[in-house]
Amino acid sequence: MKNLKSLLLVAVLTIGFMSLSQAQTKVAHLNFDELISSMPKTKALEADLEKLKKNYDDEIKAADVKLKAKLEKYNEEAKAQTQQENQKRAQEVQAEEQKIYTSIQAANEDLQKRKAEGLNPIIEEARKAVADVAKEKGFAYVLDVSTLLVAEGTDLMADAKAKLGIK
Repeated sequence: MKNLKSLLLVAVLTIGFMSLSQAQTKVAHLNFDELISSMPKTKALEADLEKLKKNYDDEIKAADVKLKAKLEKYNEEAKAQTQQENQKRAQEVQAEEQKIYTSIQAANEDLQKRKAEGLNPIIEEARKAVADVAKEKGFAYVLDVSTLLVAEGTDLMADAKAKLGIK
């Protein structure tokens, strides 16, 4: 009976130590936004988007300058024109203003779409690198520092950057 109690006590302690060792999961952290921002592909995407934005801005500015010149001309000629012609011209100017406004909206939407499409593969590449580093280092969880109040554990930023080839 005494042996049975001892055996039972050893079994309970063994199970307790096993569950305790499993409960001590390794956790690390890094700043995921900073990692994404430091990637060369992100910088190249931002440069491409900036060029495209400048092209859109130039086109819209040219259309605006053209419209202002037309409006100025119409204002100068307004007294010499019939009321019907002035109304027609006013509608023409409004239509062109609407076209410029629509162009601005379309340009913004296109830029947002291209940014999202360009960032998705970059984010996936970064996630894979972080997952690989975490696995190599034996971490079960990697948290983003933007959600942490205290981040005194292991920072995987340098390892993730090395995995991605970022200096």
